[in-house]
Amino acid sequence: MFVQRTMRQALKAHTTAASASRFSAKVLSSRFYSTQLAPLDASKLQSNPSKNQKSLQENSQLVFGKTFSDNMLTVEWEAGKGWGVPQIKEYGKLQLDPSAVVFHYAFECFEGMKAYKDKDGKTRLFRPDMNMKRFNKSAQRIALPSFDGDELTKLIGDFLKVDDRWIPKGRGYSLYLRPTMIGTQESLGVGASNKAMIFVIASPVGPYFPSGFNAVNLLATSDKVRAWPGGTGDAKVGGNYAPCIKPQLDANKEGYQQNLWLFGPDHQVTEVGTMNCFVFWKNEQGERELVTPELDGSILPGVTRDSILSLARQWGEFKVSERKFTMKDLVRADKEGRIIEMFGAGTACIVCPIKRIHYDGHDIHVPLDASDKTSQAGKLTKRINDAIMDIQYGDVEGPKGWSVVI
Repeated sequence: MFVQRTMRQALKAHTTAASASRFSAKVLSSRFYSTQLAPLDASKLQSNPSKNQKSLQENSQLVFGKTFSDNMLTVEWEAGKGWGVPQIKEYGKLQLDPSAVVFHYAFECFEGMKAYKDKDGKTRLFRPDMNMKRFNKSAQRIALPSFDGDELTKLIGDFLKVDDRWIPKGRGYSLYLRPTMIGTQESLGVGASNKAMIFVIASPVGPYFPSGFNAVNLLATSDKVRAWPGGTGDAKVGGNYAPCIKPQLDANKEGYQQNLWLFGPDHQVTEVGTMNCFVFWKNEQGERELVTPELDGSILPGVTRDSILSLARQWGEFKVSERKFTMKDLVRADKEGRIIEMFGAGTACIVCPIKRIHYDGHDIHVPLDASDKTSQAGKLTKRINDAIMDIQYGDVEGPKGWSVVI
């Protein structure tokens, strides 16, 4: 009798759990895909900008991410309803319940992009469609709602018109934009958030290297990993970043600016700090090759990464590859004198030259510019930096859709 009762209870529990699972799947599906939900709509924007304008800083005084513009863009989402009314309002603190799921379960993702002033005073964005695509992908990876990327781009354009005076003029200067989405449901239960918010804030920034390139030293790190197959390495979620700070601080103590993240027993090269990694070398077949790790689900699909690959393929002067390579490959190339240049790539810096890697008790010294002993960057690194900046500031037209005038 006891066994029969226990089995009936187990069967009932299993049936209840299965029903709950089907219900959750149905709710989750309706949250994202129901045609009854209100889409993100830029035409509904309500603009109530700040009446108190803050003082602008001189370009020479700008520090990345320390100063913020007068206003911010916000829009909220709710399950069963969809996206609410977008608002431009005074930059200020968010009011969230202490139980909001963003604080407890890391329901947070973001983007990094910049607005530029060209020589005619027009405002430009660089490949915003790619930022929106990745932002949506990141949101969906952590069960936050999707949105129309074109509509958010329009809203960011409206935001930039309101805070236009905050976009610094001059090559190398820009307004850094941080679109962010967070889960705001007030609950300690682990599950998909039934509320969310997008907000966009802006910070005027100067050149990543104010006095010219400054090549960095890397500590090859294998005991800690940035990402892994099947994880969130290909999404720009906040949870990817905090665990990397302690290893970076440890590297700093030993005199290295960044970690070179390795993965697996064969020590595959993945990323440089928070940047994509590129090596320019002569490969084992004697070909000049620009190589970067392939997008295997653990590598962030950087906008700058894609731009570098596209430009290099257009130039057609050397082989361009996306594939796995290991520290063993780098060590062998160093011993054989085949490394030409190496750099990291990302929105903040475009390219960051690398001059030394410490691995397994030994140093790999990466060449910079053999024709100029004072240079802190190789010829290809400088060429890529200049080519992308030319497009960002409208000095060169560039591929269609890369530089978008607001």
